[in-house]
Amino acid sequence: MLKLPHRRQFLHLAAGAAALPAVPHVARAQAYPTRPVRVIVGFPPGGVSDLYARLIAQWLSERLGQQFIVENRTGAGGSLATESVVRAVPDGYTLLLTGNNDAFNTALYDNLKFDYLRDIVPVASIAMAMEVLVVNPSFPAKSLVEFMAYAKSNPGKVSVGSGGIGSGSHVAWLLFNMLSGVETLHVPYRGEGPALTDLLGGQLQAVFPFISPSLEFIRSGRLRPLAVTGARRAEILPDVPTLSEFIPDYESIGWLGIGAPVNTPPDVIEFLNKTINVGLADPRLKQRISELGDAVFASSPGQLNRFIPEFTDKWGKVMRAANVKAQ
Repeated sequence: MLKLPHRRQFLHLAAGAAALPAVPHVARAQAYPTRPVRVIVGFPPGGVSDLYARLIAQWLSERLGQQFIVENRTGAGGSLATESVVRAVPDGYTLLLTGNNDAFNTALYDNLKFDYLRDIVPVASIAMAMEVLVVNPSFPAKSLVEFMAYAKSNPGKVSVGSGGIGSGSHVAWLLFNMLSGVETLHVPYRGEGPALTDLLGGQLQAVFPFISPSLEFIRSGRLRPLAVTGARRAEILPDVPTLSEFIPDYESIGWLGIGAPVNTPPDVIEFLNKTINVGLADPRLKQRISELGDAVFASSPGQLNRFIPEFTDKWGKVMRAANVKAQ
C-alpha cells in the first residue's frame, strides 16, 4: 500500500513547532489557563486537521505555559468530535479544531444532535487551503480546457475520485460539474490517500485533493496539475491557473480554525484569538503553513461570525441542489 509522502512532511512540520522561539507570557484572561486544555480533532493523526491542531497546540503551550493536548475523536466526518465539544463545559478548557467539514456536515447529515452555527462559537481561524485538479500524466488532457473538452465528448466516462461523500475534494468536484456543464463520474473513497493511490496507478482519471497531499507527486511529475480551486493562483504553484480563469464564479476553499462550546466566556475567546493571531504572525509558523501550500488565515471572532455562516450557506445550497447525503 502506498505511503503518502505528505505524512512525513506533516510529522516534520509538527516536530518543528517545538522550535518556535520562546516568547514572554502575556497577560491572561482571569489567569486562564490554569490547567491543561484539550483540543479535539475529528480526524485521525497524521492528516491535515491533526497537523494544524498540533502546530497551534504547541504554540499555545509554549506561549501560555500550560499544556494544550490534542485528542483525536474520529467518525461521521468529524461530527462526533464536534458533538463532544458541544456537550463539554463551556469554560475554555475544551476546544475544537473546526473547519469546512463542520459546515458541510450541516447539509450532509439529517440527524445531528447539535446545531453547529448555534452551539459552537468561533475562536480563531488558522489557515485557508485550496484544492487542485490533478490527473495522471497518461491522461490525454494537458490543460483544463482539454480536460473539459475530453469530458464533454465522453460524458460520464471520466472518473473523478474524492476523499468521500462530503469531503473537500467531493464538494470541489460538485461545484465543477455544476458550473462547467460537463458530466463526470464521481468515485468516493475513504480518504484522499486511497484516491490518490488509484490515480497514480491509473485506475482513476482525476482527483480534486487539497494541495498539501498532492504536492510531492506534482513536483516529481507523477501527477499533472490542471487548475487550482481558489480565487487566486496558489503561491506554491504559480504557473497553475485557477478554475475561475475558465469557469466564472468558481471558487472552492477549505479552512481550519478553533471553536469552543457556546457560552464560553467572551474574555477567554478574545484572549485565545489574540494569542493565536500572534502565532500566525510568527515567520516560522507562517513558513510551515506556506510549505503545505496553504495560506495563513487570521481573523477576529467577529469576522468569523460572519464568514462561517456565509460559507455554510453557500455549500449547503450546493449540496442540497445535488441531493448529497451521508452514506
